[in-house]
Amino acid sequence: DVTLPGRQRGTGGLHPITRSLERIEAIFGSMGFDVADGPEIEDDWYNFTALNTPEDHPARSMHDTFYVDTRGERAGHLLRTHTSPMQVRYAVQHVKRHAHQSPMPEIRVIAPGRTYRVDSDATHSPMFHQCEGLWIGENVSFKDLKAVFADFFRNFFETDELQIRFRPSFFPFTEPSAEVDIAFASGPLKGQWLEVAGSGQ
Repeated sequence: DVTLPGRQRGTGGLHPITRSLERIEAIFGSMGFDVADGPEIEDDWYNFTALNTPEDHPARSMHDTFYVDTRGERAGHLLRTHTSPMQVRYAVQHVKRHAHQSPMPEIRVIAPGRTYRVDSDATHSPMFHQCEGLWIGENVSFKDLKAVFADFFRNFFETDELQIRFRPSFFPFTEPSAEVDIAFASGPLKGQWLEVAGSGQ
């Protein structure tokens, strides 16, 4: 019926993951962190060896992954298992860029993006999004790590009432290492904790 009002198409929106990553980048940007982006098909050296995980290291089994087969044989390429390779790539470029400066400026960078692991249980997906951060400086300590997390969570969740705790944990590339948890403030899980991040020095 041409006399009816016209039908309008609804406007689309960004995916919640995209919106979340944009907020994460903006919050860390306000704290002086750069954003590093790079390849999802990664070289074995950047993904493992440069992160103190050589070929025979048992921690590699924690990251059993998808290897890329080129020309019929394993060529040392894989779908990255974390965004840590971007930290290495960024640090190498930072040193080249500032090699003439003394002292060299601090490294403050986050590396958000997709990562891939061969996980086979209902709580894990073989592809997931991750955001890692790296801060290297003369007087940076675990205290700074905790302050960055607290500031980030207050901004991201838009509340000063969050309870945050750090639990000792094992990561093969940091010592000391900690899991970061947030307490449920209300609802049926009130008083329980949710693990939201890993961290270390």
